[in-house]
Amino acid sequence: MGPDCVLWFTEGGGKIGRITTAGYITVYPVLTSRGEPAGIALGPDGALWFTEDYGNNIGRIAPASGTFTEYPIPTAGSNPLGITVGPDGKLWFTENATNKIGNVTTCGAFTEYSIPTKNSHPIS
Repeated sequence: MGPDCVLWFTEGGGKIGRITTAGYITVYPVLTSRGEPAGIALGPDGALWFTEDYGNNIGRIAPASGTFTEYPIPTAGSNPLGITVGPDGKLWFTENATNKIGNVTTCGAFTEYSIPTKNSHPIS
């Protein structure tokens, strides 16, 4: 659920959507074509943060305006999937193709960590 009390979701074809309890749906295309959003989470800043599996970005959408911001993940081809807010206020995400997990601050600063188990393919 977003700060606007509606449900937000990712959709194939590179879109983020929202649906009200009355059933009204609004869909927003992400900035990167073929970005393919996967995971989505409400961030500590009140925005919705999401992974772009093929876009290799962490995206942010401001619910009130529908404005997008994208932050490129430092490791190319990482295929980010899951995302959640940690107790440190950072957005933590998985990098399925590069065997890492990472976090990003609401200012767009990244930290990545390699997983010691080779070919573990973290998802969420």
